[in-house]
Amino acid sequence: MAMNLSIACFSVFSYKKVNRIRGVASASGDFAAATLKTEEDKVKLGGSELKVTRLGIGAWSWGDTTYWNNSEWDDRKLKAAKAAFDSSVDRGITFFDTAEVYGSWPMGTMSSETLLGRFIKERKQKNPAEEVTVATKFAALPWRFGRQSVINALKDSICRLGLSSVDLYQLHWPGIWGNEGYIDGLGDAVEQCLVKAVGVSNYSERRLRDAYERLKKRGIPLASNQVNYSLINRAPEQNGVKAACDELGITLIAYSPIAQGVLTGKYTPENPPSGPRARIYTPEFLTKLEPLLSRIKEIGESYGKSPTQVVLNWLIAQENVVPIPGAKNAEQAEEFAGAVGWRLSKEEVDELRSLASEISPVISSPVENL
Repeated sequence: MAMNLSIACFSVFSYKKVNRIRGVASASGDFAAATLKTEEDKVKLGGSELKVTRLGIGAWSWGDTTYWNNSEWDDRKLKAAKAAFDSSVDRGITFFDTAEVYGSWPMGTMSSETLLGRFIKERKQKNPAEEVTVATKFAALPWRFGRQSVINALKDSICRLGLSSVDLYQLHWPGIWGNEGYIDGLGDAVEQCLVKAVGVSNYSERRLRDAYERLKKRGIPLASNQVNYSLINRAPEQNGVKAACDELGITLIAYSPIAQGVLTGKYTPENPPSGPRARIYTPEFLTKLEPLLSRIKEIGESYGKSPTQVVLNWLIAQENVVPIPGAKNAEQAEEFAGAVGWRLSKEEVDELRSLASEISPVISSPVENL
């Protein structure tokens, strides 16, 4: 019954075409070959009917002043974020991930959801036929209880986004007091046609299986689990999450896929990242990372690709993985687009994993252990 209702809702969304945006292919430039042009360039999220591009864009940094942007947000950074959005859509990257806590007080000065909604509206004014796929997340705050809290928060997110619904709604992290009510809220959201698909984030294997089974009883697929996954943070491979996703048909959405910029080769022991990242990616760690970064660069040169494009392609090569690097400007968005449309060889994928295994892994999200 619930599954039939979900499919019916999906059909309604497809028919209405309310505030959706379709990607426009770039006609020139080195990234044109990487432009996603057809539905065949998309993948289904888990067992849902929702299709997304093989690579998405994370909007964590948009409006943030706590972790990103050197504690300030101004008009220049706003324009850069808008350019990142437009550049992504121009190249067919139309899957955007945000959250109700991104950019909101006290994390920032402008809601990432509000910014994304604004960008969509402005884009749609120029071309009403274009589409994007929007994912956002519910914050499992200690004072939120039960299924209705999920619905209420979702409706607030929809309002900030300026949409009639969202494509993917996720639980941002496990609840301290329990998750059954939150999972029930996700199911309610599907049945109320507020979303096309539902997922979780930062869920351990055990919690993932519990959520999958609870939704399955209502005939609703758990579409995704969004976790920290990169070449130097392969915790999902080691803690059973990746294997469980593959077994159950749940798509793994990889956040921080370029290790918050560290795998791009931008940072060195003499020039480490600033802010909170400096406590994770120390000069000592960056020194140990140099042999891996050197090999990534060599492989990239053989394909005419950057280190960033190589490490993103490495994740795509794992299958059932959709990386969502964060784009703060048009140049980054253009580079990310170059990660699709080609594939590392199996030997190269294995070699990079082997080299990365010699480096002590960086910390993962502590909420995965709740």
